[in-house]
Amino acid sequence: MPLPIIILKELNHKGRSYIALYFKYDRELISHTRQLEGVRWSASNKCWYISDSENVIETLFTHYTNVAQLNNLTKYSFGPEGIKERQLQIRLNEESRRFKRFLEGRRYSQSTVGTYTSFISSFLRYTKKEVRDLESTDVEKYCEDVLAAKKKAISTHRQFIGAVKQFKVMHHELDFELPEGLRPRPSRFLPVVLSKEEVLAILRATKNLKHRATLAMIYACGLRISEVINLTISDIDYNRKQVRIYQGKGRKDRYVVLAESIMPLLENYFNTYLPKNFFVEGKEGQKYSQESIRKFLKKSCREAGIRKRVTPHTLRHSYATHLLEGGVDIRHIQELLGHNDPKTTMIYTHVSNDDLKQIQSPLDIAFKELTEREKQNPKLPNLPPK
Repeated sequence: MPLPIIILKELNHKGRSYIALYFKYDRELISHTRQLEGVRWSASNKCWYISDSENVIETLFTHYTNVAQLNNLTKYSFGPEGIKERQLQIRLNEESRRFKRFLEGRRYSQSTVGTYTSFISSFLRYTKKEVRDLESTDVEKYCEDVLAAKKKAISTHRQFIGAVKQFKVMHHELDFELPEGLRPRPSRFLPVVLSKEEVLAILRATKNLKHRATLAMIYACGLRISEVINLTISDIDYNRKQVRIYQGKGRKDRYVVLAESIMPLLENYFNTYLPKNFFVEGKEGQKYSQESIRKFLKKSCREAGIRKRVTPHTLRHSYATHLLEGGVDIRHIQELLGHNDPKTTMIYTHVSNDDLKQIQSPLDIAFKELTEREKQNPKLPNLPPK
C-alpha cells in the first residue's frame, strides 16, 4: 500500500516563516503528526504547521520515514542549490526575528510590527544580499519590480519605505540615503458616506441581535473596528451616557457620547447574550474577530439594497459627517474621533453636503428661467429642433 503524501509549503504569518503540512484526512497520520515537537494546527489555513528552523526539514524527513512521503521539496533539496537556499532562509528568519524584537522594543503596535517585518522579509528575499551589502538602488528596484509591477496601493508603497527607514535605524552600518521622491505622496480619497436613512436601513436589515448591537455601537459612537472589539462592558457608563475608549489608535484614551436611542437595544442584547468581559464576544468569551464584523456588515448591506462599498469604517465616516451636518464644531468632532491632527478631521468638510445643497446647477437655473419666460409670454415659440 502506497504511503500517504504530505505537501510541504512555505507559510508566512505576522512576519514569521513556517512550514505548512497539507495532507488528506488520516487518523493515524494526524496522531503521528501530533507527536512532532512544536507542531500546531491552523484552522484558517486548514493545515498543520511548524516553525521554519534550521533543521526542520531533516527533522520532518526523520519523523515521517516509512510513514509518509514528503513532496514539493524542490527548494529544500540537499544539492548545492538547495543548501544555498536553505542558508538564505535561515538568515532571513534570523533578520526577521531581530527586526521584530527591535520594533517591539520601540513599542510599535502589533499591526505595525507584523506589517513592517513582513515587508523587510520580502525585501531581503528579493535582493538575496547580505544586509551590509544593501544599497539605495535595491530599494528602488524593489519598488519598481514588486510594488509598482504588482500595482500595490500607494499606502502599501509608503509603508514599505517606512519599514526600510526603521530597518536602517536598527542597522547603523547602512549609511545609504533614500532618493528624494521615493516615498510617493499619499492618495487623497474622499470617504464613502451613508445617509442617515441608509444607516437605519442597514440596522433594520441586521436580524441577529448581537450583530445589530455591534453595528449600532460603531455608528453611534464613531468607533474604529479595533476599538469595538476591544471594548469591555466596564467601559460603558450608562449613568453619564459615555463610553470610554481605552488605548485607541496612537495609544490614546478618550470618551465618546453614548446614544440614548441604542440603550434599549443594548439592554436587550446584554440580557440575551450575557457577555462576561468584552462588549461583543466570540467563542468562549474571546475577542470577536474583525473579519466576522466585516462579513455580517456586507450581508446586511446586501439585504438593505445598499450598493455602495461599505466597511465598518464607513459607519465611522458617516458618524463624523452627520455630526458636522448637525452643527457640531469641528474641534469637538476631532476629540470624539481621537484624531491628533485637525487636518485629518477637516476631510469631512469636503463630504458634508449642507453647503452643496445651496448650490444650483446651471441647467436647473436655465430651465427655471425658461419656465418663467413661458409663463409671462405664452406665445413664446418652442426651441427649434437640432
